[in-house]
Amino acid sequence: MSLIGDGLEAAVRKAITRPAPKSAPAQMRYLVKQLKSTKAVAQMLRISQRTVERYVKDQIKKPRPDLAARLQREVNKRWQPQIRARARAKAASTDGIVIDTRARLGYTAPIGSTDQDRIRHLTVALPPHYAARLFDAQEAGATDQQLQQIAAEALKEVYFQDGGRRAGSLEEVRFTDIEHLEFEL
Repeated sequence: MSLIGDGLEAAVRKAITRPAPKSAPAQMRYLVKQLKSTKAVAQMLRISQRTVERYVKDQIKKPRPDLAARLQREVNKRWQPQIRARARAKAASTDGIVIDTRARLGYTAPIGSTDQDRIRHLTVALPPHYAARLFDAQEAGATDQQLQQIAAEALKEVYFQDGGRRAGSLEEVRFTDIEHLEFEL
């Protein structure tokens, strides 16, 4: 995935109310229940169907590291989908999203102003319509560059222009060299 996409996913993951299954057999049983067959799970994890069956029956308990990582990722992706959807909908409609970043920010402005890029650490509450745009773009499969552009537009409006109260002639904000990025719902 991408830096911004992963950050959005981590923010949504914080809304989860119950912990996901930890052991490999429990994770495998959960995936079989979700996908309705051992064959589908085997194809998804790129292992044999018989191996999936052995995990389900507790005959194998410890997967190799690469399989454990794939198994964990797939379970986390599917765990509590309604709660994830509710958290996204709430952020996109009423609450908005908070972005905490340390990155190089600059802008394009009229001649005579200081528009030098510099590293800034910002913690800014973005309005709900930007949260909705970020989540919609993420679900549509947007690239990291496209998500970064939406975040730059949000920072332009909220931080640099302060909702239209200043810097009205600001044209474009550059949001690059991201050192740290975290979202909070």
